[in-house]
Parts: sequence; C-alpha cells; structure tokens
Amino acid sequence: MPKLRIAPAALAAVVLLAGGAQAQTLHGSRGSVERMYNKAKEQDLTFYRSGRGVRSAAAEGDLVRMSGNSNYRMADASYPYALPTTRTFVQRLAAQYRDACGERLVVTSATRPRSVRLRNSVAESVHPAGIAVDLRKPTRGRCLRWLRQTLLDIEGEGAIEATEEHHPPHFHVAVFPAQYRRYVANREGGSGKPSARRTASSGRSTYRVRQGDTLIGISRRTGVSVSKLKDANDLHGSKLQIGQRLVIPSR
Repeated sequence: MPKLRIAPAALAAVVLLAGGAQAQTLHGSRGSVERMYNKAKEQDLTFYRSGRGVRSAAAEGDLVRMSGNSNYRMADASYPYALPTTRTFVQRLAAQYRDACGERLVVTSATRPRSVRLRNSVAESVHPAGIAVDLRKPTRGRCLRWLRQTLLDIEGEGAIEATEEHHPPHFHVAVFPAQYRRYVANREGGSGKPSARRTASSGRSTYRVRQGDTLIGISRRTGVSVSKLKDANDLHGSKLQIGQRLVIPSR
C-alpha cells in the first residue's frame, strides 16, 4: 500500500488523470516515506513499540478495532486496530469499492508495533502509529483500476499517502488524521468523490504537485496563466517540489 516503497518492490502502476493529460503513479520514494513519517510526528502520534502497547491503547480507546463488515474484511492482520480516522477511511472506501466492484475490500494489515519488523519495512514505517493500512490488490482489472484511481484522487486532496507494492501485491495507505477529517467534512453528501477545494469568496482551489508536473502543464490543464500561478503562490522561478500544494486562482 504505500509509498513505503523504497526498494525494487515498488514498481509503479501508471494511471491517467481524469483529464487524461497528466500521468500519475503510486510508486514509492524516499520522499514519500519521509512525508508519512513527518505527518505522524507533526500530529504527535504515538508509535507503539509492542503488541502489549497496541492492546493497551485499544483498551483505553486511543485505537479502535477493525472488525470488518459487509463491505470489507480483515485478513491475516495480527493487530486489527487503528486510529479512528483510519477506520473511517477504510469503512468509507470499502463502501464505495463494493458499490463499484460488487465485492468486499480486503485489509491485510493495520497497526503493527515496532517490535514486528517485516523484511521489506523501513525504520520510518508509520504502521506503529496506527495511521496505515495495507489493502490487498484486487485480481479483477476493473476493480484494480478503480482502487488505483480512487486512492490517487484522495491522495491528491492531501488526505492520504498511498503506494502500490508488489511483493506481496498490495496498496499501503497512510491516512493523515487532521487532513482526512477535513477531507470528509468537505465532501458533499458524503460521497467521498474528489472535488476542487474552492471557496465562493476567493474563487480559488488548490493543486498538489506530482512527479512530472510543470507550471506550463498545470497552466494548460487549469486554464490559469503561468504568471497568475506565480503571483498566487509567490513563486519567483519555475521550479516545483513534488508534494507542494499550489493555489489555483480563478481565471
């Protein structure tokens, strides 16, 4: 799931944006790992060291049990616990997934204490913080395409960081608590479908820079001139950083 993808294990799946003009990927990078880890630290999350610590946190209500429902099931998860926002993410995603694909989403891992280190894990793994889940990759093509694109859409809103892994095949998803709560609050009708974050007063939306993006390309897709993009974001050159969030002013 995730961009916990340092390794040959993370060959990316290429997906096209809805507009078709820009390719996006779910492959991992060192920067992605650091973003997830830094988000967890910024929000002062606890990184549980042992299974006992995870169970104690669950008993105290800091973590919640993921028991599965008609839309998703837990498979082979030694510690089926997560932060409440992470469980909410799974429940919402699973409901949409079942509507789209007619089958349940499968979660293979949730909170994993630091005492449990998998061969392909990294020291900065956010599984111990309760914000990450691993989702089994669907075997049916249309379901796989749906899940890839949906994860990309939510990631584009800054609410999650997702990576596609191949050994074993799964998606690693880190759910950022504060950002995901805002994402849910901004959804109209609770549909979970991505929309531009725009206010009537400012007429502005935001865009998260992805690999391969350029100011010219963003200008062409949004219809906003390069000069306006620079002015709105106080840019003095054309260099962009992956993960940078740009304000898109009204045309």
